[in-house]
Amino acid sequence: MTDPVRSFDTRALEALLFVSDEPLTPAVLSQALELDRPTVEGMCDRLQNELEARGSGLVLRNIAGGWRLFTHPDSQPTVERFVLSSRQARLTKAALETLAIVAYKQPATRHQVNAIRGVNSDGVLRALVDRGLIEESGRDEGPGRASLFATTAQFLERLGLPSLASLPSLAPLLGIDADVDDAVDRVVGSEDAPAPMSVDEVPEEAPPEHLEA
Repeated sequence: MTDPVRSFDTRALEALLFVSDEPLTPAVLSQALELDRPTVEGMCDRLQNELEARGSGLVLRNIAGGWRLFTHPDSQPTVERFVLSSRQARLTKAALETLAIVAYKQPATRHQVNAIRGVNSDGVLRALVDRGLIEESGRDEGPGRASLFATTAQFLERLGLPSLASLPSLAPLLGIDADVDDAVDRVVGSEDAPAPMSVDEVPEEAPPEHLEA
């Protein structure tokens, strides 16, 4: 290892590798760190040795033409247990309500979800996006071009459904003879539908009711 390599702190390099979700090539790292490629490659070797020397829970590997951080093999049982338990985490009542609205109305805007629930649902929508159950599927053609939300393939997998067509009909639950879109549109378009509250007006959620996803 050359002296120039030893003179550079690997902190910035480790931070870049941590936030990346794919292997970073020496060329990309060189540009980001504003260092020449041989120096960067030497720093990667150095960081790899430092992680191992200090008994870190992470390891740095050179794969697919780039460098990427991984959890240490010795921590696999603990990490696997945590990931599996997170996937089975139960949704709150608010999350289930919001997910059901998006599933039947999709594509749905925040305003439509808020109007049906009667409360601001921005935080719940973000949580469902983070969990991979819904995603932004485009922009509404109306004023403001609001984001549209739809369910994902993971949503179908979690519910064991082959397609959205397999969702139970909503009309019988509402006691009307109409298709799902008409039923939901009646609720959204009704003058009696409660207006969405502002963020400051949203009541504090009750403790989560742990229901199966």
